[in-house]
Amino acid sequence: MLQIYSTPVFVGLFLTLAACGSSRDSTATPVQPADKQTATSSESAASSESAPAAKDDDVYTLSADSLEGAPIALEDYRGKVTLMVNVASRCGYTRQYAGLQKLHAELKDRGFAVLGFPSNEFGGQEPGTATEIREFCTSKFGVDFPMFAKVNTAGDEQSPVYSKLTDATGKKPGWNFCKYLVGKNGKVLGFYSSGVSPDAAELRQAIEGALE
Repeated sequence: MLQIYSTPVFVGLFLTLAACGSSRDSTATPVQPADKQTATSSESAASSESAPAAKDDDVYTLSADSLEGAPIALEDYRGKVTLMVNVASRCGYTRQYAGLQKLHAELKDRGFAVLGFPSNEFGGQEPGTATEIREFCTSKFGVDFPMFAKVNTAGDEQSPVYSKLTDATGKKPGWNFCKYLVGKNGKVLGFYSSGVSPDAAELRQAIEGALE
């Protein structure tokens, strides 16, 4: 009697275990495709988000107001090499205006321009109006390179131009007369602190390289 009933019990137990195993497998099976689908979706999203990043560091996509308040598209400088400098009239580095003007005059026919951005952030050394700033840099240093409206270059209200310059280099201006070299395609090529004079060999070499 024991042998007659043990077979059905064993068979029933085997079928029950097999069914449990089959149920567990069917639950687990969609997980991998779902994970793959999520990964693919994430990769696709990352790809679509990164697509415009190629232009994120292109400074020439922006615009800024001239010293007199007229909007200027920096796109006008595409194809040129520019040196963007935060300037001030009452700074120990103010004498660099002379060197910047000399650099601009010497290289402008080769597609180079100095762009001046007055700022009053550091030591309150640019308190003047647009008219006063223009009069000062023109009469004292003969500046004729483009000058833009007074902006914040490093603080919470950092201008879009200086935000992009900062993002591209990881460097904010630490004082007046910091310099950013921008290539013909609008990409930032380098940052030079206030102490790097306009006639410094390292800066001149970088400009010459960008102009080639």
